[in-house]
Amino acid sequence: MSVDLFRLWVYLAATPLLGLTLTFVAYQLGLWLAARAGGHPLVNPVLIAMLAIAGLLAATGTPYRQYFEGAQFVHFLLGTATVALAVPFFDRLAALRKRALALTAGLVAGNVVALGSVVLLMTTLGAREATLRSMVPKNVTAPIAMGISESIGGIPTLSAVFCVLTGVLGAATGKLVFDAIGVRDLSIRGFALGAQAHGIGTARAFYVSPEAGAYAGLALGLNGIVSALVLPPLVSVLR
Repeated sequence: MSVDLFRLWVYLAATPLLGLTLTFVAYQLGLWLAARAGGHPLVNPVLIAMLAIAGLLAATGTPYRQYFEGAQFVHFLLGTATVALAVPFFDRLAALRKRALALTAGLVAGNVVALGSVVLLMTTLGAREATLRSMVPKNVTAPIAMGISESIGGIPTLSAVFCVLTGVLGAATGKLVFDAIGVRDLSIRGFALGAQAHGIGTARAFYVSPEAGAYAGLALGLNGIVSALVLPPLVSVLR
């Protein structure tokens, strides 16, 4: 590391700018690599940014809490970005209304399969009860998932990790799965990504097309609302 870079690092490390700068630089690196790879789904900008930041923090011994002092400003904008998804949704409102029944059925089926697979997998692996409850809301956007996790006896921070991993995995493998099973309709692809890979999947859907992104945003919002209302009482009944 050159003298100038070292001085810059020392300066940033002493201010909240560290987290903010690292986040933007790492994500730009991810976008650049994704573009170089021709937008290949396995070269996911979010995954690349996560690995780059984690590696740099580990190499420099920088505590996560110190990094998040700056990164929390980006975290704050998640709410704004989620609300902004209403714009493409509104642009396609008429088409969405015509497919309301099919979309509702798809959302319900997806949630049943997601919940059932979590319970089956965690039970088979002998996971602790707290781990199981933390993984239940894995296909819901992280802020909502953490609230659900806390209300059902899970570990919110662990739920956030599961959410990010689910989103990255869904965004990275979604195209491969859709191609393998012959799903070509961009609206169906987008809705499935939004329902099961939440924010990261929705970002991937918008990268593919505005239509896929609109359906992904709808699924993201509906899935969050339904899960927040249904999962806590459902888990309470099953205790």
